[in-house]
Amino acid sequence: MPARAALRTPMTEPTLTVAVIDPSRARAAILEEGLTAAGFTRVVVLPDTPDLQARVAALNPDVVVIHLESPSRDILEQMSGLSRHVERPVAMFVDRSDVPMMQAAMDAGISAYVVDGLQPQRIRSILDVAILRFNAFARLQRELVEARGELADRKLIERAKGILMSAKGLPEEEAYRLMRRKAMNEKRKIADIARAIVTAAELLG
Repeated sequence: MPARAALRTPMTEPTLTVAVIDPSRARAAILEEGLTAAGFTRVVVLPDTPDLQARVAALNPDVVVIHLESPSRDILEQMSGLSRHVERPVAMFVDRSDVPMMQAAMDAGISAYVVDGLQPQRIRSILDVAILRFNAFARLQRELVEARGELADRKLIERAKGILMSAKGLPEEEAYRLMRRKAMNEKRKIADIARAIVTAAELLG
């Protein structure tokens, strides 16, 4: 799945859409009021229903805020799936927790996990941190994917060079120049030329 563009933080973009999820309607209303007071102009409360992922995806919020009393591992797994599905930071506020549960939250990809910390004056800074942490993790993932792709391309080019050297009796540098010249003439990546050479060799071999 392609990486999404970095999200703007609340301090630089006050019109972010915030999705609120809380099994308690009364608490959700309080949380909505606190977010509005903190300067967020678009706060949408979503019911905790079986189609929650679809609802969040349809809303496409910039950040998801969840408030629970004491999350179970099942709930954390559900929230992990939500975070992966919508590719958005998730800030979770809980009333009670313990160290294993906090670790499980981090493993589930929750961007911010705050125990007994649902205070209106802290919401803005907590969401800033959640988005920044999400952006940093997304950037690392993107760099890792790119690095793996570059390594795979290098291996492919080396293999194609070996095929040309063996088939045409060329030195290594000449085999590489031949692939590079063909890539330039066809306006393609050299890795694509290498892949075609390897594929042809496998078919003929």
